[in-house]
Amino acid sequence: MMKQHLLIEGKRYSFSDYFNMSATAEEISQAFEYRFQLTHLVYPHNLIVDPSLVEKIQSFYYRLRPRIKSHSEIAKREFMIAPLLHEIILAVEADLNIEYPIDIDNYLNGVIDYVLQSTEKLIVIEAKKGDLDRGFNQLMVEMIALDHYEIIEQPPIIYGALTIGEVWRFAQLERQEKRITQDLNLFRFPQDVEALLAIFLGILKPQN
Repeated sequence: MMKQHLLIEGKRYSFSDYFNMSATAEEISQAFEYRFQLTHLVYPHNLIVDPSLVEKIQSFYYRLRPRIKSHSEIAKREFMIAPLLHEIILAVEADLNIEYPIDIDNYLNGVIDYVLQSTEKLIVIEAKKGDLDRGFNQLMVEMIALDHYEIIEQPPIIYGALTIGEVWRFAQLERQEKRITQDLNLFRFPQDVEALLAIFLGILKPQN
């Protein structure tokens, strides 16, 4: 299954090991026998987001940002990521798993930062301090791990979101086609909060 030049047989790899690899997303996806493409993603639904919710999140950021002195990954999670996720799970019937452990085999194991799960949808979220390309490699492998995770009842598409706090990027894994798509678009926080909420809520809300 694995390409020998990329992954060493018998060696144990955690999710964070893929962040440190110099391999491309396409090379890593091929190692797990998935196809990879980079294109413009079309998300479920075209929701109109409540302007008051957008204002609430942006106001929280602008009031507190001058008082936050740390730029660490933990600080960004608490200050930029958590408030957004809290509003999302309150707006839809979704569960939020934080630091979700998973162990499939030697190549697919570690802790996922966040897993958002509604009745029919699943979003994997990885928060990194920097480097969107390497961070995406880690996110992609976490999505592949959940595709192999039989304990969770999963939909045909697993969504992924990568953030460095100020910037978000999305992806999807189509399970039957074994195809991973990285969105060409980037979304800024807090400027693009409305678009971010529309994407998350559109994915998680049940389709009528």
